[in-house]
Amino acid sequence: MYILGISAFYHDSAACLLKDGEIIAAAQEERFTRKKHDSKFPHNAILYCLKEAQINPEKINNVVFYEKPFVKFERLLETYLAFAPKGFASFLKAMPIWIKDKLFQKSALVKELKTILDENIDWQERLLFNEHHLSHAASAFYPSPFESAAILTLDGVGEWTTTSLAVGKGNDLNVIKEIHFPHSLGLLYSAFTYYTGFKVNSGEYKVMGLAPYGVPRYAELIKEKLITVADDGSFQLDMSYFNYATGLTMTNKKFDALFEGPPRSPEKQLTQREMDLAASVQKVTEEIVLKLAIGIAQETGERNICLAGGVALNCVANGILLREKIFDNIWIQPAAGDAGGALGAALSTWYLHHNNERTVTKKRDTMRGAYLGPEFNDAEIEVELNACGAIFKKCSEEKLINEVATSLANEKVVGWMQGRMEFGPRALGGRSIIADPRSPSMQKQLNLKVKYRESFRPFAPSVLREDVGEWFEHDTDSPYMLLVADVTKDKRRAMTIEEELLFGIDKLNVPRSSVPAITHVDYSARIQTVHADTNPRYHAVISKFKAMTGCPIVVNTSFNVRGEPIICTPTDAFKCFMGTEMDLLAIGNYILYKEHQIEALKENYEELYELD
Repeated sequence: MYILGISAFYHDSAACLLKDGEIIAAAQEERFTRKKHDSKFPHNAILYCLKEAQINPEKINNVVFYEKPFVKFERLLETYLAFAPKGFASFLKAMPIWIKDKLFQKSALVKELKTILDENIDWQERLLFNEHHLSHAASAFYPSPFESAAILTLDGVGEWTTTSLAVGKGNDLNVIKEIHFPHSLGLLYSAFTYYTGFKVNSGEYKVMGLAPYGVPRYAELIKEKLITVADDGSFQLDMSYFNYATGLTMTNKKFDALFEGPPRSPEKQLTQREMDLAASVQKVTEEIVLKLAIGIAQETGERNICLAGGVALNCVANGILLREKIFDNIWIQPAAGDAGGALGAALSTWYLHHNNERTVTKKRDTMRGAYLGPEFNDAEIEVELNACGAIFKKCSEEKLINEVATSLANEKVVGWMQGRMEFGPRALGGRSIIADPRSPSMQKQLNLKVKYRESFRPFAPSVLREDVGEWFEHDTDSPYMLLVADVTKDKRRAMTIEEELLFGIDKLNVPRSSVPAITHVDYSARIQTVHADTNPRYHAVISKFKAMTGCPIVVNTSFNVRGEPIICTPTDAFKCFMGTEMDLLAIGNYILYKEHQIEALKENYEELYELD
């Protein structure tokens, strides 16, 4: 049986395909269209999934959408009625879109499926709808390595639900508690994302990265005025400070007055105020997540917890939850946001709708390391590189690994495109830019010359699983870069008195450890453990780098520049390589050097000049 899961029409649309409950393929639409957070119907992602499975559309037994549009429309109407006459302008703006495009989403979905797959199939008969937070919960529990677990989902909002507590046992999953809109931890965090001048639904991770530069001096004010938190972690927002329920902005003038000023304009210079606001909302978020987890543990008696929803991408909060040992084990869905809803919708259909048995894997999980996207063979790579006019050479695997490791040891920046593309927002060694973490200048070089993004943004380490405990205060699997831990004390660099007195962004240029490029200003790092069974080539290149340098770590950042999705194809990789100051590109068995491309361009220019 084949089940196709779809998420679309809000942000990060995606598709996922199961075969008899096994995850065959999953990808976000943005990777194919090159439009970041693309929300349109995932035409390309669906076609990829069928190509990967080598099936025709007739084989698909069910198509499952990740939420229920009518229930969402009901929430919209009831919210406007509850806040009326406030929000009338927003109501007038939203209604035509809903009536035209979203209210009749079932017929729209059927039309799209007929257009891209097969117009002769009765897709309406095969189409199912799942509840948004049930999709999140299913994506968290069913791929996990647990026979039973508590499941916590937190995001902005689904249909009505913003937070849910569920319990999974075997193939069963039951939601036992919910918090409803407009009370949302995700939207509280997004309100501060908006207020500090970043883009909602994509800039939240910037707030998390900015937080260590600040002091949480507004945390008590947030808890006093904005949110009331019960002992079990349940919460309620004071909506008089927010505008998102019916307005066109996240916050209002009362919010501005509370924090003594208007929101920061995007791209305007960051001040200590924004850093302190980021630190404050991060601290409050961590406290609420911990309280929710303690409440869940007491109520369910479960010793394992699974997380999903956009807030589950807050790896700092996740790291604190792990260290507090409220649960014995924690597992987080790598595509925790709405893209992962496509996976959850398909899995809940397989287990709950069709009542199939679930066998818990002896491996870490059933996500295949999240390497669920397209892969390109040698012939396909050569065709694309030739079409780009690239100068490249083919190597044996041993030679490729040796050359890449040598380049890394010489502080070169390497574009690394190998195997299947990752599903979810993190690059995990399939579509990554990698570098030497020992270099004191590497963070600034990557931010300013390769990623073209804010200088305060930290970089993550990819570390061999067998060596993680020697370098970080952490000794469990973290294959999806969703847990933060500190660098071990023996690897830290002692600060001078003058350095200790530095404040805010002035902390940035002070090396903190023997691996400064991946050590944040609070000595933390967002860890990815690399495993030989899920990504043998990535494991091999880090192992070679370790043999050369004694360091089992590389800097790992996503293979893209600011404002663009992570690369998918060899063409995407070459364009990004040539548009940045990367030194080397490794695609499959092929190596490309920047100087060779520049020499070829120069020769072509001189030939054209001579012809003129």
